[in-house]
Amino acid sequence: METRTLETAGADLVYDVRGPLPTTDGRPPLFMIGHPMDATGFAALAARFPERTVATYDPCGLGRSTRKDGRVDHTPQTQADDVHAVMEALGAGPVEMFASSGGAITALAVVAKYPADVTTLVAHEPPLITLTLDGPAAVRARAGVREAYEKRGWGAGMAAFVAMTSWKGEFTDAYFAQSEADPAAFGMPTEDDGSRDDPLLSDRSWAVSSYRPDADAIAAAPTRVVIAVGEESEDVLTGRTSVATAELLGQRVTVFPSHHGGFLDGEFGYAGKPDEFAHRLRQVLDGAS
Repeated sequence: METRTLETAGADLVYDVRGPLPTTDGRPPLFMIGHPMDATGFAALAARFPERTVATYDPCGLGRSTRKDGRVDHTPQTQADDVHAVMEALGAGPVEMFASSGGAITALAVVAKYPADVTTLVAHEPPLITLTLDGPAAVRARAGVREAYEKRGWGAGMAAFVAMTSWKGEFTDAYFAQSEADPAAFGMPTEDDGSRDDPLLSDRSWAVSSYRPDADAIAAAPTRVVIAVGEESEDVLTGRTSVATAELLGQRVTVFPSHHGGFLDGEFGYAGKPDEFAHRLRQVLDGAS
């Protein structure tokens, strides 16, 4: 693996390349992106594509990539510009892309703005909460996570986030009537370390989950777009947002093994099924539905 740094006006972007450039297998590079997850989250999945040249990167302000623009917020538009810049630096033409969570939202923005950059996009569980039928309630639930984080710190915020993302079905009065989630019940710290800059729990990434993809631009692009959802995500928030995103684009979701982090090994404590996930991803990239 070779690690490189791309200096742009707004950030120093660190990215990794596994395999030769230009590629030797007749396929474009496979670019894996996430948000707020950085490149470390794709180690297990990338290792399961030894025959491919795989690129990963750390989004600006996360992981090893530092910002120079003075901003702390995250937007799909800024992320899309950064991904485009990294692809230009790769110098290998259009890529195939696997994008997960907030990265899937970035990827949809890439396809809309830079339609020649991606041949096939597999967008895995984009958390576009405003697209759901209960969008206003989902926005309220998101605000509740931030409130818990601001009041009681990271453990409380993460417990509230887990409670929100594991809730089955629409956010009803019963959801909002629950008592505050206890971080100890999830094995999370109860002490407050005083930090309030977490991109997942603060409002710094709200522009990501509030984004509305440009369906017309995506339809006009030559990119084959696949909206993927984990089989275990049915009825929970990211499963519902995946279905809503697919419907916006006039398609149906493509089912993958496991859950929102289905491609993860056990290194982050919530193992998915990376072998099965990689097999399915390979099938879809090869044209299967």
